[in-house]
Amino acid sequence: MDTKIIFSIVFLLFINLSLIQAQPAAFDITKFGATSDGKADASKAIMDAWKEACAAAGSSKILIPAGTFLAGIVNVTGPCKGAIEVEVQGTVQAPPDLGGDAWFSFSHINQFTLSGKGTLDGQGEVAWKGESCDKDPKCKKNPMNIRFNYLNQSLVRDITSLNSKRFHVTVLGCDNFTFEGFTVTAPEDSDNTNGIHIGRSKGVTISNTKIGTGGDCISIGDGAQNLKVTKVTCGPGHGISIGSLGKYENEEPVSGINVADCTLKSTTNGVRIKTWPALFPNSASNIHFQDINMENVSNPIIIDQVYCPWDKCNKKEPSKVKISDVSFKNIKGTSATALAVQLICSSGIPCEKVELTDIDLTYSGPQGPAKSECIDVKPIITGKMIPEGCK
Repeated sequence: MDTKIIFSIVFLLFINLSLIQAQPAAFDITKFGATSDGKADASKAIMDAWKEACAAAGSSKILIPAGTFLAGIVNVTGPCKGAIEVEVQGTVQAPPDLGGDAWFSFSHINQFTLSGKGTLDGQGEVAWKGESCDKDPKCKKNPMNIRFNYLNQSLVRDITSLNSKRFHVTVLGCDNFTFEGFTVTAPEDSDNTNGIHIGRSKGVTISNTKIGTGGDCISIGDGAQNLKVTKVTCGPGHGISIGSLGKYENEEPVSGINVADCTLKSTTNGVRIKTWPALFPNSASNIHFQDINMENVSNPIIIDQVYCPWDKCNKKEPSKVKISDVSFKNIKGTSATALAVQLICSSGIPCEKVELTDIDLTYSGPQGPAKSECIDVKPIITGKMIPEGCK
């Protein structure tokens, strides 16, 4: 046989073998005892599959196949020996009466992916009817759908979080974390069901994501650094919010927040920064909202440094949170309230370097036309400014 032909055959065999070896090891939860009858608890099967996948050399994948699975608390942790992916093809449902802090928890993992066209259904309808824990400290604690703790170089892609009992997703202490094509769905009256909450994390990106819920679509807590939000559709919900800040001692600064090319529809707030009066110091800086489309949004642009839900705080003392280097650029659309632009800063530490550029917000209700209000801040205004004011 010709030497060139032999070489070609060997080369092709080598390529095919390399491709086989490159495929991640697969761990189907049905092989660990899970059944898709929507009745038997699959949580142990999921965690058993995780143990084997995490211990496997090289990359590995846990598969939740098509069908409906019931699962209680799933709490898994790393570090793992290689990159690890959980692919959800079917629907996983939480028991309606499930309690605790989080339904699914992923902690201390590098190179983690949560993917698939499937759904994590928190079945939160019963929980929403109870008393909010913010109002009643003795209330039963309801779990969020997914908690990510201390993950690096990780990705959530395509999956849907449905009807969480509390926050849908919390990202804490993570670095280089991406949400792409993620969907959050819950009704407008689902209390305290923020879509994605980010705290003490760096390098988080949220893009091509659709969030409709009963809390903030995206809430940005203390310690968030270098966050990028693009092409997000929000509504219903309470908008895209930084804060609230200043409620607790030893909070970490927020900086490097960029929100661009997003659409908000019929939300109770648009783009917002909120801090508590009195209480504790912190800072929020280098924050930029740009190319935002508002459709029938209440409070489209708002800085609220007297944030005080349920009147359980001291409004007589100013906020101790310093806000600086903030811009609102090319924000257009319709306001559901007459006060379309409201910047209420701290009388103790007034906002600095706040810029309004090419703002075009209209209101057609009985209290019209649209108005703006600025307290303890002198914004830099360039380009179009509708509504007028705040000079």
